[in-house]
Amino acid sequence: MVQIPKQSAAPSAPVRRPVPTSADVARLAGVSRATVSYVLNNTSAVRISEPTRRRVREAAEELGYVPHAAARSLRAGHSRMVLMPAPAVPVGPLYHRFFAELQSELGRLDYTVVQYGSVGLRGDEAARAWAELRPVAVLVPGSGLGPQGVAVLKRAGARAVVTLGPERVEGAHALLMNHDQVGHCAGVHLLAAGRRRIGVVMPEESGLDVFSGPRLDGVRRALRGTDATVTELPLAYEEEAAARLAARWRSLGLDAVFAYNDEYAMLLMRALQDEGVAVPEETAVVGADDLMLGRLLRPRLSTVHLDLPSGRDLADLVDRAVREPGAEPETHEVLGARVVHRASS
Repeated sequence: MVQIPKQSAAPSAPVRRPVPTSADVARLAGVSRATVSYVLNNTSAVRISEPTRRRVREAAEELGYVPHAAARSLRAGHSRMVLMPAPAVPVGPLYHRFFAELQSELGRLDYTVVQYGSVGLRGDEAARAWAELRPVAVLVPGSGLGPQGVAVLKRAGARAVVTLGPERVEGAHALLMNHDQVGHCAGVHLLAAGRRRIGVVMPEESGLDVFSGPRLDGVRRALRGTDATVTELPLAYEEEAAARLAARWRSLGLDAVFAYNDEYAMLLMRALQDEGVAVPEETAVVGADDLMLGRLLRPRLSTVHLDLPSGRDLADLVDRAVREPGAEPETHEVLGARVVHRASS
């Protein structure tokens, strides 16, 4: 039996230092509390010399002082927090870059961006959870939010609600992303290349149907009135699933495939090549997103390049909506698409 030795008397708890205040910073820097507030809140309406600004920042750093966000919100009448719910569906590198640029531009305008992981919450139920944080603006990717959810957010103090998705929501600013155009571009390109039996990859990952469905519709629209056919190809993002599809490829009689995006295109193209299906001689392959990796493949991957809204333009829209909460909601078509023709098609 192992004996656990008795512990000696617990050492006395360390003395907690008081939380530094703006008054402490003002005393150390030799300025007024108002000057501390102007400097640390980046107020541009008051002219303060650079040496004074530097002295205040150095004093705040020495004391470990940071401004109290809640107190600042009370003074301003609203917070500077912009809440961005995490997308409920898998998004690729293109959208990650877009969201990173947007966060940077909002930071430039002195907003604090908070990403919210609302796992298991959707629509108006999620809106109530977001409202608890009292954001001044909410940027909602995808669909699911309804007019009631917008109203909940506004009653909780959100001055701007902006949706990024396929349709407009009453009461919210809308950035409309029509993915039908992505598939239409791919279909027009393959038709012009002489392809007539076109497969369209439909990802089996949960939630991606909000993008893949419109892209399929776009291909069908491009081929309407021609002798070309469309075949749906359900595909999981797994090597084994791609290998199974490639193994029966010749029995499908397809001479082209729009593979939803570049990642699925790379997955399927590798499987087709392993099966001995020549690209593009037997089957043309087109992806979407125009990722750098697609240019490194052999043959280089044809793709649909997506033009997303600039982070600066969207940040300016948020700032404008916060400053003018009573203005009519704006609606903008923001998703452009064009084919980049390379060797795979």
